[in-house]
Amino acid sequence: MMLTYVGDQISDLKLGNGSSVLITANIASSLPASVGAALTQAASKDSANLGIYGIAFLLTTLGVVYVQEAERQIPMNYSSSYRSSTTLSRQAYLPFKVNATGVMPVIFSSSLLALPAAAARYTGSAFVTSAAALLGPSGALYLPVNVALIVMFNYFYTFIQLEPSELSEQLKRQGASIPAVRPGRATSQYITRTLTRMSILGSAFLGVLAAAPTLVESVTKLTAFRGFAGTSILILVGVATDTARRFRAEQAMSKYKDIDKLYDELKD
Repeated sequence: MMLTYVGDQISDLKLGNGSSVLITANIASSLPASVGAALTQAASKDSANLGIYGIAFLLTTLGVVYVQEAERQIPMNYSSSYRSSTTLSRQAYLPFKVNATGVMPVIFSSSLLALPAAAARYTGSAFVTSAAALLGPSGALYLPVNVALIVMFNYFYTFIQLEPSELSEQLKRQGASIPAVRPGRATSQYITRTLTRMSILGSAFLGVLAAAPTLVESVTKLTAFRGFAGTSILILVGVATDTARRFRAEQAMSKYKDIDKLYDELKD
């Protein structure tokens, strides 16, 4: 209850999405302990492994930042009547982000993979216990099943977020069209193909992100960062970029408000 109140206050103060900021703070708070444990493990084993882990962490962070900001920009043409009634002075485009679903497919997949373990605790069935062992984080089927579920959830969640036929109708009402593509059904099919390609790229990115910690851990033998997965980096980067974007938008709005205030004073 207290966390909900704090999250609402953060949102009201325009400091970002309150719940996301709290989740990010929780993830960041575990970093010092993980780094300390990793240093201890590296000192007792092979310090070169810590360097490998550090390089992997840096490359993962850079990759997440790049993919989170990457988008496919489809140029748009607007009718002269719509353009004259708006302030469209530059080339307009329709943006599609590479990873439009964020971390949600990973959350769905992790929740589904956790069900056998929960069922095994309550039922005590030997079959369910064996399935839970195979699908657990150290199980043989965990990585391939996890990646397959992420790909499936990412594809379906992409089209849940953005329905091509609805977007096509909205563009038609606004007098907008994609160059060399007829409005209506052809536009819907074009958007569907584009979203499918984007979802494939996003699925590959999320799959690598989910598999990277397990692969790096198998090479370095360092388990200190086991709770700090690649998806945690995705959450940190996503919330950081979203918060920065909100700050810039708020600054722009305050400038417009100042201009309106000055205009009203001069008019009076």
